[in-house]
Amino acid sequence: MTTLQPPPQRSLIHHHDFRQLWAAETISQIGTQITQIALPILAVITLSATEFEMGLLIALETLAFLVIGLPAGAWVDRWRRKRVLVVNDLVRAVALGSLPLAYAFDMLTLYQLFAVALVTGIATVFFDVAYQSYLPSIVDKSQIVEGNSKLAISQSVAQVAGPGAAGLLIKVLGAPLMFLFDAVSFLASAWFIGRIRHQEPVHDRSTRRSLRVEIGEGLSFVLRHPLLRRIVACTGTSNFFSTVTATMLVLFMVRELGFDSAQIGLTFSAGAVGGLIGAATTTRFAKYFGDGRSIVLAAGLLIPFAVLVPLSALGLPGVLLPLSWAGVSYLVVLYNIVQVSFRQRLCPIPLLGRMNASIRFLVYGTMPLGGLVGGALGAWLGVLPTLWIAALGSILAFLPVFLSPLRTMRDLPVEYDAHREPAEDSEVGRV
Repeated sequence: MTTLQPPPQRSLIHHHDFRQLWAAETISQIGTQITQIALPILAVITLSATEFEMGLLIALETLAFLVIGLPAGAWVDRWRRKRVLVVNDLVRAVALGSLPLAYAFDMLTLYQLFAVALVTGIATVFFDVAYQSYLPSIVDKSQIVEGNSKLAISQSVAQVAGPGAAGLLIKVLGAPLMFLFDAVSFLASAWFIGRIRHQEPVHDRSTRRSLRVEIGEGLSFVLRHPLLRRIVACTGTSNFFSTVTATMLVLFMVRELGFDSAQIGLTFSAGAVGGLIGAATTTRFAKYFGDGRSIVLAAGLLIPFAVLVPLSALGLPGVLLPLSWAGVSYLVVLYNIVQVSFRQRLCPIPLLGRMNASIRFLVYGTMPLGGLVGGALGAWLGVLPTLWIAALGSILAFLPVFLSPLRTMRDLPVEYDAHREPAEDSEVGRV
């Protein structure tokens, strides 16, 4: 008797709602990449920010993850996620659009830059929590990895095109006018998201419990799972030290290495090529090594590439710095696609917002601290010693996943079990 096989699933390229989400994210990312170059250049060159002021700027960009990250997840699970995405795109468009307007009237100050960083940071918290919770609602579970890979490719393409274009356009137009591109990109992103047809069920208000209880469910899901705990520890530590690096990086390139805006843009673009390669090869990499070991390998291989940043001060900065950024970007994209897909498959859809918010609170909550510490260390020790401290900190980030069952695991669980500690060699098949 012939067994009927289910028809093969079509690529998500043919999925209408995913195409809208993909287009929105791609356009938004291009604008965001331009801003990531323009914001620190605007602060350092146009407004003469000090080391500590750069640390404060970075801290304000990410402070919302620490302050409202947890309740944001509970709120997003109560609201329609599509509406959350559109509203926060519009908020970011208005905030960023205020910068070139103020510059045109000669009213731009560091204080406005700080305020815009804080407002866009708050909007980003809500957008990111809703965004990662929305993807599993509109595609099949078996297509989540494909969806995340395609979205990561878009991000990497934007990272290639955005910084290089920004570096050249800043020389022509100046950093403040670059924010017009980002404001327009968020408006376009909101339009594409508005075209998504998926109808979310209205949240049943009678099932609501106190905010504290709902937040506790999200935190419990993350902290009681032995593998998620280790991934969170690795990511949070890595984000802390990478933010210390980010705080000093533009100062390092401008004042220590003598880079101009075009060289800064090309450096980030070279790094983004690594991210593009990572997005394109993650599925094959994870199939060969296994999901668990891919996470560990990515965290471990990041260490030597992180060390190349301060090493570039000794010579060949035009080679070592782009090489470092390419390697780091490749490994971060690889790591993120595997671990994000794992937790999206693992978590029930009604809990996704709180799970994502809990993880972002734990792993992004370290970033404002890293910004403040980076700014303080830069003012005290100088830019280069601070970069060495940040690079060596990547070793600490590696230890939680290396000293865990992930090191020998091929396949990661797809169902939540808070009480079972995975055995070192259970379900592992070796390469």
